[in-house]
Amino acid sequence: MKYRTLGRTGLELSEISLGTWAFGNNVYGGVAEKDGIKTINAGIDLGINIFDTAPQYGTDKQDGVAEIVLGKALKGKRDKVHISSKFGRNPCIEGGRSLFYKSRVIDSVEESLKRLQTDYIDVLFFHSPFSSDEIHDDVWEGIEQVKKQGKVRFIGHSISMFNQTENMAREWAKEGKIDVVQVVLSLMNREAQQLVNTLSKELNIGVFARECLANGFLSGTITKNTVFEKNTLNARYSKTALADRVDQVEAFKFLIRDDITNMPQAALKWVLDQEGISTVLSGAKNSYELEGAVSASTAKSFTADELKLAKTLLKKDFEAA
Repeated sequence: MKYRTLGRTGLELSEISLGTWAFGNNVYGGVAEKDGIKTINAGIDLGINIFDTAPQYGTDKQDGVAEIVLGKALKGKRDKVHISSKFGRNPCIEGGRSLFYKSRVIDSVEESLKRLQTDYIDVLFFHSPFSSDEIHDDVWEGIEQVKKQGKVRFIGHSISMFNQTENMAREWAKEGKIDVVQVVLSLMNREAQQLVNTLSKELNIGVFARECLANGFLSGTITKNTVFEKNTLNARYSKTALADRVDQVEAFKFLIRDDITNMPQAALKWVLDQEGISTVLSGAKNSYELEGAVSASTAKSFTADELKLAKTLLKKDFEAA
């Protein structure tokens, strides 16, 4: 495993990190608690030192299921790793509406700390605000409070609805309100690249890249005949939309070579080769998938010609989750 500095935070993070959404609900098919714990521990053994979670990674009956799993897995190992979590979206509170205000950030941090069995969170992200209208002015007072108390070290913005919220991220970064951003970035969605370049170069903002396998399409296992389980994330796609994505993945298979043996590894390496990226979030559900993801860290970088061809082959950005 190789490591990179998370911008101006100074934190040294593994190039491959582990996102825990699948450990909280059925959005990617679901993972039993014991298997989630096993995968997290396998990640530590492989050199992963940053784990990403959120209160929203739960069910309509229980917030923060993934945080609970992560807390159990990291018990006695907290000093070896970093944790990022989020606030502002909870399935079980006020109908799941946005909650970006002072009392909620304070309460959310307390709830997350309890579930995680820790006394601090390394990076706390705003969880995908859809517009500046969702942000209450007093939220910054709450953030300052939890930081002063040592319960949160750094603040980030996990960006969703990119076109509506890109400028908000730029402003917050310039004003010194955030230290990190989390963006969708993959061979199939590159809309955040200019923002990443600007924030990382000009303001030394750290960058988490997520959805790097394009919600599983870059796993190489999805075909035009794949039928997704009901209520999973990809079940929303029509046959035409499914075919478009599969065809695009086929076009990128030239990236598989001697030391990159499959599409997931190629997709993750491509993200690592992009300027400004601090860590790439893997959504691995088991140790086998995680081993494959980690192997991207030590693979050779793509050549300038390979990167140029990959850029040319993408005709449009496919929508994020």
